[in-house]
Amino acid sequence: MSESFEEYLTADARLVMLRELNQQIDGRLNEVLLTKALDTFGHNRSREWVRTQLRKLNELGAVKVTEAGSIMVAAITRAGIDHIERRSIIEGVARPSPEQ
Repeated sequence: MSESFEEYLTADARLVMLRELNQQIDGRLNEVLLTKALDTFGHNRSREWVRTQLRKLNELGAVKVTEAGSIMVAAITRAGIDHIERRSIIEGVARPSPEQ
């Protein structure tokens, strides 16, 4: 069964979020900053959509989500890093391209 274009976009957006988290010194970003990062990569989505994706990435074990007041903060996990570095695969997240 082939994936829909919407599923493809969602998987790509999740990969963008993991890459952005992985680039941070402490591996953490809040939903507002992740929304801005997604905008940079052409994923123009609402904060609520980003929150939904963070919850899904949390379920998949790629991030750990905490709440600071009304803001969600995501921290990349070892599983998320392993996916970014192509050591393992997390279904529902686009596979990263090989480094050039």
